[in-house]
Amino acid sequence: MNRYDIFNGDADGICALIQLRLANPCESELVTGVKRDIQLLEKITANENDEITILDISLDKNRKALENCLDTGANVTWFDHHYAGEIPAHKNLNTFINTDADVCTSFLVDQYLNSQYKAWAVTAAFGDNLYESANRNARELNLSNKELESLKNLGTYMNYNGYGSNINELYFHPAKLYSLMAPYANPLEFIANERVIFEKLEFAYQDDLSKANNILPEFYSESHGVFILPDEPWARRVSGVYSNMLTQNNPNRAHTVLTLKSNNNFLVSIRAPLNNKTGADELARQFPTGGGRKAAAGINDLPNQELDAFIIMFKTHFK
Repeated sequence: MNRYDIFNGDADGICALIQLRLANPCESELVTGVKRDIQLLEKITANENDEITILDISLDKNRKALENCLDTGANVTWFDHHYAGEIPAHKNLNTFINTDADVCTSFLVDQYLNSQYKAWAVTAAFGDNLYESANRNARELNLSNKELESLKNLGTYMNYNGYGSNINELYFHPAKLYSLMAPYANPLEFIANERVIFEKLEFAYQDDLSKANNILPEFYSESHGVFILPDEPWARRVSGVYSNMLTQNNPNRAHTVLTLKSNNNFLVSIRAPLNNKTGADELARQFPTGGGRKAAAGINDLPNQELDAFIIMFKTHFK
């Protein structure tokens, strides 16, 4: 019998797994990748009685691979907050899926574990741009303002580290970052004891963000913001967290950040207005490589010739 932990390489996926394995330690094969690498279940060959835990990736995007795993007799446990579509009814599948715009996967794990490691869930929520949910849950922890700010920064930096076209563009492989953090029951302990790692992420994040802040908008109004970033590693790394920052600073405005790719197409981040967190996933799913959640979604490969049509759709979708 083999055991697999399959998780998104962003803050939410990593923090969700940290919580689970602090509560239920075990040896497992880690399967992860860059944030946009979500068809992770295809990377394993499951056998009968294998134990597979999946965190923060869309069931809908892994449907065929899931069916294959279940057909072999593997046992699958799935925690997620992305669009799932129809969930198969199978005795070997146990799902904890909630697509509410104020929920992240780490909060689902937090609920499952009766809040044993809530600080990690709060960190993940900050990384997923769910500031209101993060702050609300953090009240139970009686944190100082400085401690709360530290969790917000850590979540942001973890999320930032997950973005890139490939693993080589990241500062830490997500599996490595998980392994460095996993021994700590509290993320504040990680920050205190692993300052070199924390500061490396902090410096890289600030450096890349400063470049993004120099980009002028392609289109800007009271209700919409469109930004195009160049085909550069820094732009790919910062695209998601830059989108989140724009949303936090302008809560009534929908934003999209498009990053030019080497094939002359675009990687797209879509953010619904913070004050009306819905519709991003619906827009993204109109494109073959699109997906995500209600508040934040993306398109992995938008053809260049569809750019103008996408911008029109974006403006129309978020009226």
